[in-house]
Amino acid sequence: MKRVGVFVCHCGINIASTVDVSRVVEDLHDYPGIAYIQDYKYMCSDPGQNLLKEAIKSEKLDAVVIAACSPTLHENTFRLAVQTVGMNPYNCEIANIREQCSWVHKDRTVATEKAKRIIRAVVEKALLDESLEPIKVPVVRKAVVLGGGIAGIQAALNIANSDYEVILVEKQSSIGGRMAQLSETFPTLDCSQCILTPKMVDVAQHPKIRLLTYAELADVSGFVGNFKVKIRQKARYVDWDKCTGCGLCIEKCPQKVASEFDQGLGKRKAIFTPFAQAVPNKPVIDCDNCTYFKTGKCRVCEKLCPFEAINFVETDTYIEEEVGAIVVATGYDVYPVLNMGEYGSGKIPDVVDGLTFERLLSSSGPTGGEVRRPSDGKIPKEIVFIKCVGSRDPEHHFPYCSKICCMYTTKHAMLYKHRVPDGQPYIFYMDVRAGGKGYEEFYQRAQDEDKVLFLRGKVSKLYQDDDKVVVCGIDTLSGSNVEIRADLVVLAMAIRPSKGIEELAKLLKISIDQNGFLTEAHPKLRPVESLSAGIYLAGCAQAPKDIPDTVAQATATAAMVANLFAKEYLLHDPIITGVDEELCSGCGLCVAVCPYDARKTNREKGLVEVNEVLCEACGACAAACPSGAAQQRNFTDEQLNRMVRAILTT
Repeated sequence: MKRVGVFVCHCGINIASTVDVSRVVEDLHDYPGIAYIQDYKYMCSDPGQNLLKEAIKSEKLDAVVIAACSPTLHENTFRLAVQTVGMNPYNCEIANIREQCSWVHKDRTVATEKAKRIIRAVVEKALLDESLEPIKVPVVRKAVVLGGGIAGIQAALNIANSDYEVILVEKQSSIGGRMAQLSETFPTLDCSQCILTPKMVDVAQHPKIRLLTYAELADVSGFVGNFKVKIRQKARYVDWDKCTGCGLCIEKCPQKVASEFDQGLGKRKAIFTPFAQAVPNKPVIDCDNCTYFKTGKCRVCEKLCPFEAINFVETDTYIEEEVGAIVVATGYDVYPVLNMGEYGSGKIPDVVDGLTFERLLSSSGPTGGEVRRPSDGKIPKEIVFIKCVGSRDPEHHFPYCSKICCMYTTKHAMLYKHRVPDGQPYIFYMDVRAGGKGYEEFYQRAQDEDKVLFLRGKVSKLYQDDDKVVVCGIDTLSGSNVEIRADLVVLAMAIRPSKGIEELAKLLKISIDQNGFLTEAHPKLRPVESLSAGIYLAGCAQAPKDIPDTVAQATATAAMVANLFAKEYLLHDPIITGVDEELCSGCGLCVAVCPYDARKTNREKGLVEVNEVLCEACGACAAACPSGAAQQRNFTDEQLNRMVRAILTT
């Protein structure tokens, strides 16, 4: 029989305040299978780990059980410790007597008894644990980055600058994302495109980056280090190899439609580039609005193109690549004003969202940077900004804070005063969240220098009255009702994950939270990793972020990818669910329930085979197998039965 050592941690007072640790040690001293037992105040500390290593050597222990906190926190710490003294790390087990015992009980007697049962159960498991070796996996040193906003751009550049190949996939015809639509950025009021455009050009010119715009992920298979991705290159109807970007086709196209980049305020042609600094700066044809695709007539662009680059019969193509890592940086959308019934449901032309106001402020926007009302082009003399529209509203919309609204609304009011010095901006707010470097000073500057009037309170409704928008609210500081006849109203709408994120998450087999954002593996310890190994998160796809936080996270993500690629091979956890060929009937039930496509039926042998690298040891196959052929390593049926008996024994 194995010699199992048990080490009970006090965890300061986290465990010891509820569990009588001395009593646990005393009562388990003679438990069958326990060759040695000891307690210590902080097992995860250096002295605690040294105590563990010395005991393994002096007591000739074959396995150890650390009765402490969650294995999520310190399992790897203790496994590395035992490995240094020659013990197989998979003979080190964690008995969670903190989260599952001391933290959920107030009665000391009950908690102490439960702690003993938990430890006994884990000892029974340790007695039957196998010594395992990690599975080695080769690495394809190439990454795909999904999304060409500032997060995707930064991640791609950092990975490429580490001398690894990157495929940057963007669904629009140009990279730049939402940041390209902004006028200036807070708190420095830098021109957004001035600081973004050089990075866009760097992406296009980088020898390690392959830029695929007007494209999207169609399929993915494989596993960390060895993904196979299929990318759909949408038909552009313009041969970019021939096109020089001269713009003659755009100039001569007779069909005009609302510009998405300008939030519908301006017009673009049916053949277009989204904005002047677009990268790549080559056009695509919008077949939904092109006269030729609708009526079979026109083809002016084809007739006038001096390079014969127009190709109306082009179809979607597919590109297949092998990559080692995937970065998801798909950005955000703005919650539609249409959903705000109390604010006009998008039917009042002079009620706009913040992104639309950005285009009014931008020198490259439809008004050349002059603030004018969408309804009649007049300069607004009184303007109302309303914050937290759709955010922090669990009853009707979304419970979370969109994080950037306080600061960009303050920026909007300041820039409005710069454009219209004799105008008066009002900001309705619930409270001000200025949690960033220089943010509080920026907020104070808006009040002191730019005379922005902040009104603490919510707006109950607004409505059109002649050429004015009447805003009805309350100032909770003075307790008085407020009614403002505004020329323009700007709503700080909630930040939402970009359209299609749910389908993408299913494709990648990663999780989304209750609000639709991508879920990180751990909010504190693994904030840029998804729960699927090799898939990383960056930017507003994971949660609302400002530009500095987005760039920081994208840089961290790139570092994780570079760290992954720096290894000759990866080590995959060997605790997988195999197949006992003598018991397997080849029924395929386990194949159907496997969420990772790790199991396949071999028709010639009449057996199920396992791709061990794909298996994530979820146990679904073991639960489904009627013959017991699917047994999870170190979680066999015999181990689980003995654990249950140990818990139930008084």
